[in-house]
Amino acid sequence: MKIGLIGTGRIGAFHAATLQNVPGVTGLVVADADAARAAALADSLGVRAAGSIEEMYAEGLDAVVITAATSAHAALIHQALDAGVPVFCEKPVALDVPGTIEVVERAEAGGVPVQIGFQRRFDAGYRAAQEALRSGELGWVHTLRACTSDRTPPPAAFIPTSGGLFRDCSIHDFDILRWLTGREVVSVYAQGANRGADFFAEGGDVDTCAALLRFDDDALATVTATRYNGAGHDVRLEVCGSQGARFVGLDDRAPLPSAEPKLSWQRADAPYATFMERFHDAYVTELGVFVEVAAGRTSSPCSPAEALEALYVAEACERSRRTGQPVAVADVRAGAGNGGSVPGA
Repeated sequence: MKIGLIGTGRIGAFHAATLQNVPGVTGLVVADADAARAAALADSLGVRAAGSIEEMYAEGLDAVVITAATSAHAALIHQALDAGVPVFCEKPVALDVPGTIEVVERAEAGGVPVQIGFQRRFDAGYRAAQEALRSGELGWVHTLRACTSDRTPPPAAFIPTSGGLFRDCSIHDFDILRWLTGREVVSVYAQGANRGADFFAEGGDVDTCAALLRFDDDALATVTATRYNGAGHDVRLEVCGSQGARFVGLDDRAPLPSAEPKLSWQRADAPYATFMERFHDAYVTELGVFVEVAAGRTSSPCSPAEALEALYVAEACERSRRTGQPVAVADVRAGAGNGGSVPGA
């Protein structure tokens, strides 16, 4: 199977190296708007760099992986579908709800598989928590607590095109909460704050946020995120039920120094520094599954339609943050369905 990869930045370089070791992948060709960067990655991996995306497709691809800038995702997905090539794209599908809906409709109308990159679905801890919940072992769930905390902030240039902290970062939590519980979020109340670099506020964003989510079975979830977590990169989930609980992310590199004098729990010697360290194995598994999807041996585990549902929650949180009021997700969905922009976004 020959795979094309579009976008050779940090995550693209990681995915390219991973794909070389996935069974069934016999060839890899990379492309990037920055031809020099693509060539450098190709040289380091011993693969070929195409001079353009069109040239890459002309080589006869069996699948394509998109890790380019967010602003290019939707157009690149449409291009892959035009070519009839199975496509994996890192989240988000598009910069906004209307663009995401266009991709959803296009993907559902055709027979070409599309997989969106929400790698937490492939993390061993999240999968074990889902199994325990779905088996009934935890009883009925009353509370979920999710956090995503970056150790250091992204570059200032990233903020204006990121979509904001809820859409860029917390959307992973929104997706995994839906996936793990099998329930839908019906309403949110969100707040944000800026205590770090000025470029967050200048870009209309926040560096720290918190949201309260209510699900359709009345379970409650809190979702928090920050760009400044000095202890290390911290991603965790607590699933608390009437008969038991599961805690995801409590491994030997979790950045959780205890303040309790009688507890043996010590700060990790090398806490996670980045999301790529924290989810290395999940990314590898995810791409292996995509190769199976592209080969027609399994269906997409994360469709654009599912990514859209997580985006609706993120949009609701952003609207709530800006207005200071609770927001019903149904109102966001209805507004998008009318073809207009999402109010307050």
